[in-house]
Amino acid sequence: MKNIAVLLSGCGVFDGAEIHESVLTLLALSNAGVKYQCFAPDIEQMHVVNHLSGEVDVSHSRNVLVESARIARGEIKAADTLEVNEFDGLIVPGGFGAAKNLCNFAVNGSESELAPETEAFISEFVLAKKPVGFLCIAPVMIPKLYGKGAKGTIGTDSDTAQAFNLMGGDHQNANVDEIVVDLDNKLVSTPAYMLAGSLSEVNAGITKLVAKVIELCDAK
Repeated sequence: MKNIAVLLSGCGVFDGAEIHESVLTLLALSNAGVKYQCFAPDIEQMHVVNHLSGEVDVSHSRNVLVESARIARGEIKAADTLEVNEFDGLIVPGGFGAAKNLCNFAVNGSESELAPETEAFISEFVLAKKPVGFLCIAPVMIPKLYGKGAKGTIGTDSDTAQAFNLMGGDHQNANVDEIVVDLDNKLVSTPAYMLAGSLSEVNAGITKLVAKVIELCDAK
């Protein structure tokens, strides 16, 4: 049975992993008869956002691993415990946590860097030539991880696409229910909530992405 790692970035769209994207990813993996294990870096979040008001709560701090455990129902491991040989591939849901906690794209745009814990974790899959799927805003990490010419999509937002290309990537516009596949790098991406107007639209793209990641696990 295949085993897929899922890298989370907190809990909540504005400061962590997008909950719907994360859960739909786990559901698609489960429906495909695939095992999965959630991971998250054991680091502090960039900040805490009140999801009712949208305001930053400067009086609190939260840990990415602890918050991600909410989504994983406690079944989660710290990113630095990864044994990459135990996994066939990786999927990284979106949410602002991907752009604030896993990297600093939300602040630095095309000049962004990955958090050391994130880079170390994902790079193990890259070096092992195992398939990786990125959702929503998470694909902005692709150029830093895979280098010049790596293909990916965040949908159709021109500013984010331009930043993707400035970092050396090759951005491909895509609709919410579409995936972009870079076969050379075993990369899959889909826009998810970068474009979605409903949960069903998010699910359409994620279901395709999960299926493709599983298919690429057997690709030579």
